[in-house]
Amino acid sequence: MDFGDRLKQIRTSQGLSQEQLAEKIGVSRQAITKWETNLSRS
Repeated sequence: MDFGDRLKQIRTSQGLSQEQLAEKIGVSRQAITKWETNLSRS
């Protein structure tokens, strides 16, 4: 399981939308989407 899969699993188990998680950690919703789909380049 990679980071994106784990992030999505934790987020959904907490009942959070991507928007809600983004607000909680201070990033954009688009960043969450990129992380969950493994599109970000770190």
